[in-house]
Amino acid sequence: MNARPALTQNDYSPVAAPQLGAWSPALSVSVVIPAHGGQDKLDLTLAALATQTYPDHLMEVLVVDDGSEPPIRLPEIRPVNTRVVRVRDGWGISNAVNTGAKAADGEIIQRLDSDMVACREHIEALARWHHETDYLVTIGMKKFVDTPPLTPRQVFQAGHLGELFKLDEAVSSSTEATIAKTDGLRKSRNPYHVCTGPTFALPREVFHAVGGLDPTVARGEDTEFSYRLAMHGVVFVPDMDAQAVHLGLPAQHRDRERAVRAVEPYLAHRIPLRRDLRKDRGRRWLVPYVEIVLDVTDTSESVVREAVAAALDGKLQDVVVTLVGPWSRLNDARRSVLSDPCFELRLIRDLFAHDDRIRLIDEAAPTPAPVPFRYRGPVDVPLHRVTLERMIESVQKDLTGVLIVDLPDGRATRLERTSALGRAVLLADPGAADLDDIIAVTHGVRHESPDRYWPAPKQPEPVTIPAPVTVSAEPPEKTLLRRLKSALRPN
Repeated sequence: MNARPALTQNDYSPVAAPQLGAWSPALSVSVVIPAHGGQDKLDLTLAALATQTYPDHLMEVLVVDDGSEPPIRLPEIRPVNTRVVRVRDGWGISNAVNTGAKAADGEIIQRLDSDMVACREHIEALARWHHETDYLVTIGMKKFVDTPPLTPRQVFQAGHLGELFKLDEAVSSSTEATIAKTDGLRKSRNPYHVCTGPTFALPREVFHAVGGLDPTVARGEDTEFSYRLAMHGVVFVPDMDAQAVHLGLPAQHRDRERAVRAVEPYLAHRIPLRRDLRKDRGRRWLVPYVEIVLDVTDTSESVVREAVAAALDGKLQDVVVTLVGPWSRLNDARRSVLSDPCFELRLIRDLFAHDDRIRLIDEAAPTPAPVPFRYRGPVDVPLHRVTLERMIESVQKDLTGVLIVDLPDGRATRLERTSALGRAVLLADPGAADLDDIIAVTHGVRHESPDRYWPAPKQPEPVTIPAPVTVSAEPPEKTLLRRLKSALRPN
């Protein structure tokens, strides 16, 4: 495997995948197939996998039986190393995929649906990229077809998908248009959007590092998982040679309105970048948009109170505040309350301990994932109401990784993009302290002055006092007589 290249954003152009059929694979692949019934379609899926160009000794197939009645059986035509894994606890696609991944021996996890028929080069096409570097997620292509009367033997003997299916009548996945429009995702702002489940491959270590799929997500589990992968710092690579057909139309085609409604609550709570799903005022969400980190060590309660109040009162309300301090030093042993050396620290803890928008931790994590942004700054420099909103607006224009605002006293505040931090952590040498040099290459680091982010208070408009009106002391009758004489005087 080559050294890890510091790829910029999602531009994987520096990675050159080997040509199909002209290289020697070395990494083992575990194909994980969640299945709940559908034996006939599964038989076709396994028949297609039995003809793969990837070496048999480097590929295993795990069919995860998610409570099928009757239980899944292995057909005659199947890959050499195929086994059934029974789900013992829980249910659903996410739980089944996690079960299979835990039982997998391969260095690469290949996720595949049980109603997919893959071309012969499918596994090879997606696996070849992982031989070049180890922080990629490769995505296969799919088209939707009505299921024709096929036998596993016909699938096994076919040289390519066009012999089995009328591909010119197939329904293309909507993701293919996005891939084409964004130069193969190289220019995509949110490439995780197209990693939608039926076929993708990634290193097993990366799968487990992000915690696998979320079993509590009943719809949209693949998108939510891909979002967490993006926060981990991976690069998404679609491979047009990894073709497959999906037997039957997706749920969105059968009942689009209900399919969209079913997925919305899960994505709204778990993917903060979906701002369109968070328009309800006053709501709290499972994963906030920004984490505000303040180090409160040796800080008075009054300073912390002011900083927290400012953080929670900004125009951007979708936040969580993390107070970093030596909280583990506090215990419940007998003490003098008023002369306690940790008096201020206890006061801060007791003041904020029951507010679910505030977290008390001893040390900030390397990244705030799955929260997409993190703000860090001096606790004695309270946020202005517009600070966060304007900082995010600034970095979103060009997807900058870190925005540093240089304060007049020589200190600085910073807004960090989680996906950039995640990428830097993946690429950094063990124990590396400063990740900004890496982020400068992969996403960019920018310095700015504080004027726009802490605008000066508006000065009141000057009040102009009109000059006093001079009142004549002349009696009205004399004034009238004088004007009359003036009017009758000859010119």
